[in-house]
Amino acid sequence: MMASPAFRVVILGAGFGGMEAARALRQAPVEVTLVDRHNHHLFQPLLYQVATAALSPGDIAWPIRNIFRHQRNLSVLMAEVAGIDTAARQVRTADGMRLPYDALVVATGATHSYFGHDEWAAFAPGLKTLDDATAIRRRLLIAFEQAELTMSAAERQRLLTFVVIGAGPTGVELAGAMAELARDAMSREFRRIKPEMARIILLEAGDRVLSTFPEDLGETARRSLEAKGVQVLTGRKVTRCDETGVTCGEEHIPASTLVWAAGVVASPAAEWLGVEPGRAGRLQVGPDLSLPGMPEVFAVGDLVQAKDADGTPVPGTAPAAKQMGRFVGRLLAARAAGRTAMAAFRYRHQGELATIGRRSAVVALGRLKLTGLIGWWFWGIAHVYFLVGFRSRVVVSFQWLWSYLTFQRGARLITGPARRKPDAA
Repeated sequence: MMASPAFRVVILGAGFGGMEAARALRQAPVEVTLVDRHNHHLFQPLLYQVATAALSPGDIAWPIRNIFRHQRNLSVLMAEVAGIDTAARQVRTADGMRLPYDALVVATGATHSYFGHDEWAAFAPGLKTLDDATAIRRRLLIAFEQAELTMSAAERQRLLTFVVIGAGPTGVELAGAMAELARDAMSREFRRIKPEMARIILLEAGDRVLSTFPEDLGETARRSLEAKGVQVLTGRKVTRCDETGVTCGEEHIPASTLVWAAGVVASPAAEWLGVEPGRAGRLQVGPDLSLPGMPEVFAVGDLVQAKDADGTPVPGTAPAAKQMGRFVGRLLAARAAGRTAMAAFRYRHQGELATIGRRSAVVALGRLKLTGLIGWWFWGIAHVYFLVGFRSRVVVSFQWLWSYLTFQRGARLITGPARRKPDAA
């Protein structure tokens, strides 16, 4: 057993920010404890491809212990955080453990925000975890199977209506992938229905899709979605979600499958730390990403409301989380070694990307804008590059190439009990 060094670092969360912080400490004279409620690191940007049966869960997730098997100063604990005692400098877990720290890195991310209507979650699940993705995949595939069984034309239309709520990158990518699943991958496999008749609807409360992208790229994305058969409805604020579908004011859309991609809220880290949260529950941090009045506590990723050294707001994206995690890891490594570290985090914007489906994506890299097939290849290369491990890059690249050439989906498995409608044959 390794003797405990004087400096103990506890990292909460094995997402992009937590992973980069841990990696940056691999040569530091510290003892690192990485805590996550799951045993795997997840590449969230590709969750929608699991939800639409293009990839299997194992293609975008990897065991945390395996990733860090060679980092001797790091221990992994699969546990759920119950609270943080900042006075005693201890993390409390749900199973009663107490983890002492000299420095704490909170990287517990964000979850779905239903804007005060948490009861909608049962009918319109979000997409943040592998469980979310496989549950949505199950809903999609069962909807087609039940449409094949039903004798009612109205019920068939409801079953084949799929609604994505929120037209940010996740919503756009989901809607495009759903359209391709219905019209390309499954169009020749049913006898009593025509899956290409599926109605894919993308709802957005604002006046355009991809509101954080340049306006011309947002319009390009909209046209690409509509060319794939997606019905894009802007200016539609959702007022109700239930088992029959979604309601926007006086308009009700009967649908079998709803997916929520409209907003996020930070994990309950502010409550654990006993601090006042910022917008959407995010933690407010200083220039070095530490909490005001708590120089030993840092927060990274989409959990934080941060600005870089130039005063530019830092977005809640994977590249930003990786940069923040790396910065804090290096700062703590320097602190443990008695060296001077950078005083302020500086974010390097690496562009914005969203795919609309096969052969179509929009990319904004400063003044450079890419669309169509070129944008799609750039998007694919960028995502494969960020995957963890050589095997995953090979598998995902092959899967994408196979889907591109054959229009097939290789992960169309329904697990769990399938429901049958009363009017089924």
